[in-house]
Amino acid sequence: MSFEKGFWYNLKTTLMEGDMDSIAVDIGGTQLRAALYPEEGIEARVIKSTPTSGENPALERLFDLIQSVLPQEIPVSCIALGVAGALNPVTGVIYNAPNISNWNGMNIIKQTEDRFGIPVKLGNDANLAGLGEWKYGAGIGHHNLIYLTISTGVGSGIIVDDSLLVGSKGLGGEAGHITVLPDGPPCGCGKTGHLESVSSGTGIANYVIRQVAAGRKSILSDDPGGINARSVADAAQKGDELSIEAFNRAGEFLGRAIADMLHIFNPTIVILGGGVIKSGDLIMGPVWRALSASVVSEEYLRDFTLTTAKLGDKVGLVGALALARS
Repeated sequence: MSFEKGFWYNLKTTLMEGDMDSIAVDIGGTQLRAALYPEEGIEARVIKSTPTSGENPALERLFDLIQSVLPQEIPVSCIALGVAGALNPVTGVIYNAPNISNWNGMNIIKQTEDRFGIPVKLGNDANLAGLGEWKYGAGIGHHNLIYLTISTGVGSGIIVDDSLLVGSKGLGGEAGHITVLPDGPPCGCGKTGHLESVSSGTGIANYVIRQVAAGRKSILSDDPGGINARSVADAAQKGDELSIEAFNRAGEFLGRAIADMLHIFNPTIVILGGGVIKSGDLIMGPVWRALSASVVSEEYLRDFTLTTAKLGDKVGLVGALALARS
């Protein structure tokens, strides 16, 4: 397969005798990424990527991408796949991959093992991001952890007593679909009032769009079609009251939801990642205020840390690597 110019790069090619490498794959809505990792560390030998959509089917593109990072000199112990959507990590069946709908019902583990003859592991991308931050990022040293990614949607990964929580069918840990506002705005899943519908970047933008349509004044009023999470954050930084209100609202719902999760899981750390968190105090301030006001006992906050993610854009690949090594 030929890769579009600029879509791949080599990071490291030195191979050590006796190594058993792992391949980590991050399957996103716009891009497929694969990386070859040595037995130790999180510096990849090679990373390559290609658009998810193209002339060839996504599965064929995925297999070609994996083939392109397979080493010739040493064996590979595992291929780990991180996929956005609902799936069963044990059976390998994808229930619902919103970005690649024709994968629904597919056994991706069997397909990949049949193609390469290498053991394959599968996980939800947000779950694996939590696993990656726990093993290699901001959560190192903690035994009970919650990771939340706040971006276009809201995803989570939960570590309980040093184990990733996935549930009986692999569907656990969907914090983005906690109902926080009954009869609230529609969520991307088709239900209403979920955390994702109010605290995600999409939820923040949609709130401002609705308010502008209702006649509220904002520096964004002149171009309602161009309103998105980034433009709302920029407007808030300039003092726009409606935009600040949108972030306060999103942070308040998120902080309350985190307090609920503290009551259930009693973690020592909550890690927040994703594009919305890059807005800094705009979101983190109201999150902390709502969280601290909502816990039933201050003991939940004793020796507790609320922090931001460390792995950045690498979190998808590093999370899949953590699964491969588990």
